[in-house]
Amino acid sequence: MAIERTFSILKPDATERNLTGAINALIEKAGLRIVAQKRIRMTREQAETFYGVHKARPFFGELVDFMTSGPVVVQVLEGEGAVLKYRDVMGATDPSKAADGTIRKLHAKSIGENSVHGSDAAETAAIEIAQFFSGNEIVG
Repeated sequence: MAIERTFSILKPDATERNLTGAINALIEKAGLRIVAQKRIRMTREQAETFYGVHKARPFFGELVDFMTSGPVVVQVLEGEGAVLKYRDVMGATDPSKAADGTIRKLHAKSIGENSVHGSDAAETAAIEIAQFFSGNEIVG
């Protein structure tokens, strides 16, 4: 399997509860390397652009409000099959359906406040990474 990169966001519900270190430990335990990371306050424009694919959905406004409600930690993760590996580590969107030991089973508050985002494909990851990081900020 090829070394690839994926994008991760530790959402406001996670940063509010000081879970950055605990979530990073799960990421690293899974064999992924954090090659870029920064804590930011996502602007409304950034959130609307990032979640633009959901613009027509009824939850779009609520999602944008949530993602701008507090700091987030944006990350670039690297490893073999990083996209699928991180999706496995995150667990199901619904924490009640997430596998034991996953980030969402351990830390998510609800389907909406599910602690983390991860890219769904390598192509999506490249777009998401470019929205928040310049090349010289990623150190592998």
